Amino acid sequence: MKNSTILFLFLIILSCTNTKENVKVNRGYYDKAYEFLETSQKDSAFVYFNKAKEIFIQNKRDYSLAGNCLVNMGIIQYESGDFYGAQETALSAIKYLNEKDKEDFFDISSNYNNLGIINRNLENYNKAIEFYNLAMKFSLEDTNKQVYLNNIAYAYGEQKKYKEALKIYNQIFKKDNKNNKEYSRALTNQAKMRWLQNPNYNPIPELKEAMDMRLKEKDLWGQNSSYAHLADYYTQKKTDSALIYATKMYSVAKTLKSPDDQIEALQKLIVLENPEKSKQYFLTYQKLNDSLQTARSKAKNQFALIRYETEKNKANFQKAQADNVKKQNQILKQYAGLGALGLILIGTGFWYKRRRKRLEKEKELEVKNTELRYSKKVHDKVANKVYRVMSEVENTPEIEKEVLLDRLENIYEISRDISYDHEPTDEKHLVEMLESYSSQDDVQLVKVGIPEIGWDTFNKDIQSEVFNVLQELMTNMKKHSKATRVVIKMSRINQEITIRYMDNGVGSETFSPKNGIKNTGNRMEAIGGTITFDAISSEGFKAELKFSVQ
Repeated sequence: MKNSTILFLFLIILSCTNTKENVKVNRGYYDKAYEFLETSQKDSAFVYFNKAKEIFIQNKRDYSLAGNCLVNMGIIQYESGDFYGAQETALSAIKYLNEKDKEDFFDISSNYNNLGIINRNLENYNKAIEFYNLAMKFSLEDTNKQVYLNNIAYAYGEQKKYKEALKIYNQIFKKDNKNNKEYSRALTNQAKMRWLQNPNYNPIPELKEAMDMRLKEKDLWGQNSSYAHLADYYTQKKTDSALIYATKMYSVAKTLKSPDDQIEALQKLIVLENPEKSKQYFLTYQKLNDSLQTARSKAKNQFALIRYETEKNKANFQKAQADNVKKQNQILKQYAGLGALGLILIGTGFWYKRRRKRLEKEKELEVKNTELRYSKKVHDKVANKVYRVMSEVENTPEIEKEVLLDRLENIYEISRDISYDHEPTDEKHLVEMLESYSSQDDVQLVKVGIPEIGWDTFNKDIQSEVFNVLQELMTNMKKHSKATRVVIKMSRINQEITIRYMDNGVGSETFSPKNGIKNTGNRMEAIGGTITFDAISSEGFKAELKFSVQ
């Protein structure tokens, strides 16, 4: 049920509208974002809030508006089911909002409340309560405080801490009046908590009182909540009544165009209806659930790409500034004089000579160490086994050919694997490997979706092969592509994994992969997967890996 979330979003819009009227800056993107938000075009609103945020940050004086944009972006991501992305955006908003300025308090409290809702959905209940209390701290309106109190009580209820939850509901009743939507919400939730605490408790009087108030107020979100709780209570006691309320919930959820509540109502109807209608409801549920998951997956990827494009444009702008500074420095260097230049050349030559000698010594030492290491491996893993076979041949003239071939093949396999060093390929080491190719001034790396695909649940063969393929792609990028930006996006649908690699390097008119890249195809084939390449001159290099973890 999303009645509290909708109220929260409404209050955000109202507050930020007042903020817009008081700030005299060029806010074309900002105003356009609100137009899209007020017509429920959330994807477009996110795009324009993101553009407006970048302008406000560049202006430096408009940090509060930048924070406001991030608050709204976090809410949009939460509403679209992108909980982790929403949390990242909401946390980034904190640094742009001034906790000493009362004009920012509403955005601050709303942002903390959104973080609380996100963590409640992620089942991090203690963290959710912590954020709700911060929202209370910066709230200036009693109505908003009641929203946050209700959220705290609900989080306690999810932890089965019913006594703590009921204390908060009693606190709400002392401050509230019976015409307030939060009162009916608290009344409903209190009845539910008492019933969960004591299965013999009858919550019907309070549930119906709250339902009547919501019907009178034409509060559709509240009605949706009431019907859901009534259906839950009657399911084990009076199935015909449960069916009536589940049907009403489904009707209201369709009116609200809330797919989550429609799915919840359909789940109840599947259990309560006769077999024929239950089958029809199940088919509807399955179709709606698949569509919802697909839409949310698409939204997550879209939000990540929007942020990536923004960062890419920012990087290009910074690079242009750096190039301009570089040109100015070159002009200044021309006036340094031949004398200074001569000293630099002499000093550079001296330094280069010493460095070359040092590198030569290091190289010689490295070669010696490598020879020693492989010599030891050959002695331990090959020489002893060769000597054993020699002894067998010498002492057993009648030794069979097949037995001898088996011995030699075993030695051959060992010799092939001598230079292979096993290394960990779990998610931590995967991330470390990828990040080792990036730096702030050289190559920027964007990673999307690694935690969501369940990397550590893959078997070791799949981890090892995919790890080495990604390592080869990153090495190829570092050696040949001259890229400054790399994006690795991972997604999972059931057991199927897709990994997309993209960089903004030089690409190629004709794609002629070297041995390392060629071997990536063999590696993917070994785990039943595929890899495809797309290299276009001046448009970068792309690769797509597909495989199943089943």
